[in-house]
Amino acid sequence: MADQPKPISPLKNLLAGGFGGVCLVFVGHPLDTVKVRLQTQPPSLPGQPPMYSGTFDCFRKTLFREIQASSGETKYTGTLDCAKKLYQEFGIRGIYKGTVLTLMRDVPASGMYFMTYEWLKNIFTPEGKRVSELSAPRILVAGGIAGIFNWAVAIPPDVLKSRFQTAPPGKYPNGFRDVLRELIRDEGVTSLYKGFNAVMIRAFPANAACFLGFEVAMKFLNWATPNL
Repeated sequence: MADQPKPISPLKNLLAGGFGGVCLVFVGHPLDTVKVRLQTQPPSLPGQPPMYSGTFDCFRKTLFREIQASSGETKYTGTLDCAKKLYQEFGIRGIYKGTVLTLMRDVPASGMYFMTYEWLKNIFTPEGKRVSELSAPRILVAGGIAGIFNWAVAIPPDVLKSRFQTAPPGKYPNGFRDVLRELIRDEGVTSLYKGFNAVMIRAFPANAACFLGFEVAMKFLNWATPNL
């Protein structure tokens, strides 16, 4: 008698997905910081070099400045302090600044992300085997490529989001339309792909780690708590 497919456990998926997210952040966060710095750097003046000449220059300068800043006064002492000060200054809208742009980024990009991952898992599964038996290296490749496809879709709205969220209050009264208009007018269409190298260097290892973490955690939970 063929093995019956196990019922989906929402709790296991929640726990495994959370662990996958931890893996993604652990691997990818340094380059995410570099990405945002590249996306929000101001255009250089005529005859002047840009603030950052590229991904590795940005990483080097960011590391150096953070070391310097560690001995000085900082604006926010942490995440909760930042949220509190934003709320005090701008209200609940300040905490949710850029929500529309985040949705414009994440809805199509997440669709591409999971579609690519599931499609590649099916392709990589040997004939006569189940998808759940896929080896770790194939999961890594499928997850990494899915991450690249995700960010290929997400970069333009992500650039707009970063610019909008870090702008002074009132600079863009019409939201993302003003950001888009200014970027294209001042820096050209290619400015929508600022941080491309940092994103792509980060995309494969970070998302490979995410999906491998998810699959490993799910297998562990199925072994440790089969009836959950």
